[in-house]
Amino acid sequence: MVNYRERIIALWTAFLLGILFHTQLGLMPLFHGLSVAESQHASQLSDISIIMWLMLGFFVIPMFAIISTSFANSKRDRVLHFALTVFYSVMNLLHLVADLFVQPILWYQITLMVILFLIGLLLNLVSFQWMKAQPKSHKPQPRLTSYQS
Repeated sequence: MVNYRERIIALWTAFLLGILFHTQLGLMPLFHGLSVAESQHASQLSDISIIMWLMLGFFVIPMFAIISTSFANSKRDRVLHFALTVFYSVMNLLHLVADLFVQPILWYQITLMVILFLIGLLLNLVSFQWMKAQPKSHKPQPRLTSYQS
C-alpha cells in the first residue's frame, strides 16, 4: 500500500530546503529594492520587518503541515492539507512570474523556483491521492475464546 503521508513529508521537506536556499541567496532583498549586503541591516526597518514576518510564516506553515501530516489522518485534515498545497502552488507560480521581473534576472534563482513549483505540483498530486484514499480500516481482531472441557 502506498504511504502518502511519508511521501508528503518528504516533498514538504524538499520544498522547505529549496525555500531556505532561495531566501539565503538574497533574492527577497533584491526583490524589494535592497542590495544583498544591506538586507540584514535593513530588516530592522518596519516595512522590511513585515516582509520578514510574512516570509517566516510562509516557511513555518509547511513545518506545521509536516507535523500535522504525521499525526492527523481524518478526511477533514486531508482536505485542508490539499487546499494548503494548492495555495502554495499558486503562490509559487506568482513568485516565479514576479522573479522574472527582478533585474538583473538571476537564472539560478529562476531555475530553483521552477524546481520548487514542480515539487509543489507533485505535492498537489500526492495530497490529492491521500485525500481521496480511504483510511485504513481497522478490522476487528478475532476474539480469543476459552473452551472449557
